[in-house]
Amino acid sequence: LEMTERSVQMEKITLHYLGHACFRLDFGQWRTVLDPYHDGMVPGLPPLHAEAEEVLCSHQHDDHNFTQAVHLNHVRGFAPYEMTTLTVPHDGDGGRLRGMNTIRIFRYGGLRVAHLGDLGRPLTAEETEALSGLDCMRLPVGGYYTIDAQAAKAVVDVTRPRVIIPMHYRRGDVGFSEIGELSDFTDRFAEVRYEDSPLELTRDTPRGVVVLTPELS
Repeated sequence: LEMTERSVQMEKITLHYLGHACFRLDFGQWRTVLDPYHDGMVPGLPPLHAEAEEVLCSHQHDDHNFTQAVHLNHVRGFAPYEMTTLTVPHDGDGGRLRGMNTIRIFRYGGLRVAHLGDLGRPLTAEETEALSGLDCMRLPVGGYYTIDAQAAKAVVDVTRPRVIIPMHYRRGDVGFSEIGELSDFTDRFAEVRYEDSPLELTRDTPRGVVVLTPELS
């Protein structure tokens, strides 16, 4: 029974959306927070408070690197996933405008998920291959600082992830005024699901775009 329960656990990643580009991924008992934002940085979002075993940042901008918002539990052992990273420009000029950005691909059990951070230009052929066939992709869609809705749709079309979660957008009064509305991206798809966070990702999670309502601390 213990082995069966462990096998089931290894086939599930729980994705908590904390707003903007910040997520907490639960790999069993191990929790990883990605890209926490500074207090008062993102219009419409309250101060962030999270608890985890580790925190990772795609780059060092204030809407992605406020590690102080995450209370870390110092436990023995190592993260239970395998991680691959891709270094990509934060802009369309080779990183000269906004520096570089880290894409992270996590493999846990039979599941592969990626967080694209602030990707700033279309994917190369090598990056497309590395990101193809994911179980879940979280990608920026708002433009201005990152790829926009049209470029994000192109990323989805060439990589074909099973579940697509948009991030780094404006929705009503929430988000930077200079970036695009969420609907600029979602209007490009025939079907979009709107769900409360968290999303439990398993092998049976249906394909499609999922817009998560943030868990506000």
